[in-house]
Amino acid sequence: MQQFEKLKLNRDFKRLYYKGSAFVSSEFVLYVGKGRKGKTRLGITATKKLGTAVKRNRAKRVVTAAFRSCVPHIPMGYDFVIVARTRILDAKSNIVAEKFKKHLKNGEIWCEDEHN
Repeated sequence: MQQFEKLKLNRDFKRLYYKGSAFVSSEFVLYVGKGRKGKTRLGITATKKLGTAVKRNRAKRVVTAAFRSCVPHIPMGYDFVIVARTRILDAKSNIVAEKFKKHLKNGEIWCEDEHN
């Protein structure tokens, strides 16, 4: 199964905010861009607007689980930043994964066959 790394550097987040493609949903905002490395990388932003640390961590877990289910259909070399919005607190990871799939298909990043 294909793995992904985490984005941690502020400059990587800013690069995707300004130069990446943005897809907006009621639960999240997805920024996608070509990565400088040949790996799939994910960064998650959950601000204090979501609530306490427990709620922010739940939002990050939901996003990570949804993204993990989509990773086999994403070609290597893309960076993703996901900004959680308040409605993600009531969403399940399978619903969020379906919205990821829809946005990735619109961005022509989704591949029907699994990459290993």
